[in-house]
Amino acid sequence: MKIEWAPVHVPPKRRLQTLAAGLYVMIFMLVPGISLLIIASLLYYGNLFWKLLTLAYLTFVYFDHKRNFSDIHGNGFMIFRSNCIWKHFRDYFPIELIKTADLSADRNYILASFPHGIIGTGITCNMSRDIRQWLKLFPGIRPKIGTLDMHFYTPIFREAIRYWGMVSVSKESLMHYLSASNHPKHPDNLDGFTSNAVAILVGGAQEALDSHPGRYILTLKRRKGFVKLAIRTGSPIVPTFSFGEVEIFDQVNNPPNSWLRRFQTLTKRLTGISPLIVLGRGFFQYTFGFLPQRKHIVQVVGKPIEVEKNDIPDPEYVDKIHQEVIDQLKEMFEKYKDKYIENGKNVNLVIT
Repeated sequence: MKIEWAPVHVPPKRRLQTLAAGLYVMIFMLVPGISLLIIASLLYYGNLFWKLLTLAYLTFVYFDHKRNFSDIHGNGFMIFRSNCIWKHFRDYFPIELIKTADLSADRNYILASFPHGIIGTGITCNMSRDIRQWLKLFPGIRPKIGTLDMHFYTPIFREAIRYWGMVSVSKESLMHYLSASNHPKHPDNLDGFTSNAVAILVGGAQEALDSHPGRYILTLKRRKGFVKLAIRTGSPIVPTFSFGEVEIFDQVNNPPNSWLRRFQTLTKRLTGISPLIVLGRGFFQYTFGFLPQRKHIVQVVGKPIEVEKNDIPDPEYVDKIHQEVIDQLKEMFEKYKDKYIENGKNVNLVIT
């Protein structure tokens, strides 16, 4: 295998961007395991004080999540969601955010987001790590991203993702955020924001299995839980599409019915996580590694789809709203693919 090395004389700014991209990936890859290792070491090797302190912390983590879904006031500390590190991370690709319609801050919203890609990089930047552009385009609306509930029982790691605006994707947690008051004088809105926009990567781990450059395959046909949730809370659904998301990583070929895909599917069913063998680039070469490729990512935020609130959603109405989401995604893809996808006219959207 011939290795394509990076040029020796690379501007310092690009080196910083590469370091920021590496930090982003390592947080997802290493921090959960390191967090558990630290806790296990304290329980096994620590003296009585550290053991008691660790047990008290684990107890707090459990009951805090059970009581209020690990909620954090407002947008948390902005230093965690708007700093030079994540600016360099945005510029590495670069990542853009495109607004197509106004969102009123007197409502809560579900952002049905596609495609998942390997780790949802575009939406994570726009609505979690570097939210300055979001706040400029959608004033008064707190950006939040739903992720696996198990992450909020992972000590230390949970503190990081909470301050990055991530919330549990469990039904109870989403109901909590989508049912929140929009009144300006409500105690929860003293931060000056009156609305929550919760992004859900609907395709999840299954969609990640289909993520390969040049292939836009969405897992959506049988995913209707987010529609039912929107109807129960009266929250408009806003489809969003991240062009370029599938281009930044490849993975080992895993066609349906292959032994690798069967293993990945079984693991996903048992743990909720797809074990992907990711193919990226390195810090000093472009041939292999775990860093994402420098590919332009553009998250287009669509128009809100209004729903009629009903505690018991009618199946026919659910199907109607679900089809509206599909139709808008198809329309967005066809409208923007030539602009944001290389050789876009030869790329088709597949919805499974």
